[in-house]
Amino acid sequence: MLTAGAIAAAWWWLGAPVELPKFDAGGHKLYCLSYAPFRGGQNPLVDGTRVDARQIDEDLALLAKYTDCIRTYSVDDGRDDVLASARRHGLKVLHGIWVSHDVDKTRHQIEAYPDVIKAIVVGNEVLLRGEMSAASLSAIIREVKARVPMPVTYADVWEFWLRYPDVENAVDFVTVHILPYWEDFPIPAAQAAEHVADIRGRVAAAFPGKEIVVGEFGWPSAGRMREGARPSPSNQALALTETLALAAREHFQLNVIEAFDQPWKRALEGTVGGYWGIIDRTTAAPKFSFTGGPVLDHPNWPLQALAGILLAALAFAAACAAGARKGVSAAQWAAIAGASFLASVAFGWTIETVAVESFSIGSWLRSLAFAAAAAAAPIVCAAGCAAKRPAPAFADLLGRGAQQRDGFDWALGGILMLTMVVAVEAALGLVFDPRYRDIPFAPLTAAALPYLVLSFAAPRSGVSGAVAERATAALLALCSLYVSFNESFANWQAIWFCAGLIALAVSLARARGALSSG
Repeated sequence: MLTAGAIAAAWWWLGAPVELPKFDAGGHKLYCLSYAPFRGGQNPLVDGTRVDARQIDEDLALLAKYTDCIRTYSVDDGRDDVLASARRHGLKVLHGIWVSHDVDKTRHQIEAYPDVIKAIVVGNEVLLRGEMSAASLSAIIREVKARVPMPVTYADVWEFWLRYPDVENAVDFVTVHILPYWEDFPIPAAQAAEHVADIRGRVAAAFPGKEIVVGEFGWPSAGRMREGARPSPSNQALALTETLALAAREHFQLNVIEAFDQPWKRALEGTVGGYWGIIDRTTAAPKFSFTGGPVLDHPNWPLQALAGILLAALAFAAACAAGARKGVSAAQWAAIAGASFLASVAFGWTIETVAVESFSIGSWLRSLAFAAAAAAAPIVCAAGCAAKRPAPAFADLLGRGAQQRDGFDWALGGILMLTMVVAVEAALGLVFDPRYRDIPFAPLTAAALPYLVLSFAAPRSGVSGAVAERATAALLALCSLYVSFNESFANWQAIWFCAGLIALAVSLARARGALSSG
């Protein structure tokens, strides 16, 4: 009961509303919102994707409640329908075109909807991606500008405007992207508004004759931390409300990216790419109040607490069954209770991340494997502690002595092997390709901690000789050192994950080639 109460208390604390200060955003509507019409499994990267006009009309009818303007990025995949719908709902459009697109198609849209299009955005982050020289880009901007009556601009991250200042001569106003989360040195949400003020001031000083529009600003509500920049609902609300208040005070135009979450972007930017939307499609309302107030980071925390309590109950039941013959000492119960508590809280967190972080066959397999290990490890390790049965060496399961092993040994060893495999995959990913990789700190905790406790609580019989375990332990330890350095100590998710790697490494290093199952 004490463990269950502790799990419930931990999740009550994690699920408590985050109280944000009230802000005056200077009005009830946003200046502009980036809009992509895709929902669910719709993906513009898949040839033939076409969004139904009724779907677009539903979206813009909703967005018209919160903004007077939307920003688009292309003229394909139903963008004619976007302009027609925008006219019906009284919305203006920052109309984006890719520089490689057919100018005749663009001119057709402009001639058909001159009252809807507020400005033309010729190209989006073309210089950042290195797709074109500044001179070639400027030439295309001038070509478009000569054919249209409305203002023309180009949009890119602020560093590339400062790197290629001559592009300013081709545009009517400068459109900069300021995304604190994606900066080379990530900015925490609490400093996002200050960062926008500083960067906008630097760009304004570089281009004193031009209006400076913030073409993209936003914050993700889910995904991995980058140094001290943590995606979460409360941090999204904090960054947006403070920066909107800044824009109102300083009287500059700010476009928020983006209207709705776009799951397809996870394939390009990792989990975080799919969670920049500020309007929840399921509730047809903003994820948070634009003027501040309480925000829940874990809205389903009661269910997560319940899942953790059930897991702890199963772990205690397994320990009771396994220790029925020999009895379980107070010290063993304390070890089981401690491991069950932390693992069960982490398991509740794991449940929350599975669907969020899974968007491909590989990511689903990884998430489900981690979740399976997180669910099973506390149960089998609790039983192992009670029965004084250590995890067998891998060689004893896979070698000639495998037939001497019972089902319990196979459960202990098999789940440890599964944990090791997914932990190595995650660790190496964060070493060699970290930018878009999630940090699975919660499932690793739930899976690795029980084995660490078991390695000390159960007697270690046999002789040293677990070569595979020791080699893997060394690899995990090295990965933890690199990841903690690379991600920085400001990234508590990474440090927590590295602690889980060390816990697993210690468990593996303590393995022995025991030839007896008793």
